[in-house]
Amino acid sequence: MNRSLAREIAMKRLYADSVGGADTITDALEQSEVFEQLDEAGKQFSEELYSGAAQHLERIDPVISDHATGWSFDRIAKVDLSILRLATFELLYREDIPNGASINEAVELGKKFGGEKSAKFINGVLGAIAKASASV
Repeated sequence: MNRSLAREIAMKRLYADSVGGADTITDALEQSEVFEQLDEAGKQFSEELYSGAAQHLERIDPVISDHATGWSFDRIAKVDLSILRLATFELLYREDIPNGASINEAVELGKKFGGEKSAKFINGVLGAIAKASASV
């Protein structure tokens, strides 16, 4: 199973939701021109991440907003927000995924799809969320 690709697909589906679309795993793979296929375990993992993040946005978004120091929630780029939503879901709800892995994967998505400063921004926000959730 390729978890990085599964995360990428989940993030792209969250992004599509944020701009008024609704992509399936197949749609996201086709639009991404990804030639590597997800096996069934990868599809299941991607679906769990996407649906989990989408179902918990009412808790995830305020956490992101609280830890995006100096940023208005509305000013966060949609791509960065989609990455943050996915990784925050992992940090808060997926004890089977180490925080470091979630943050690293999110930073890599930021480098690949975000702006020039996205990776640093994503790393800072997620680091603060991980630290705060560890102290709870």
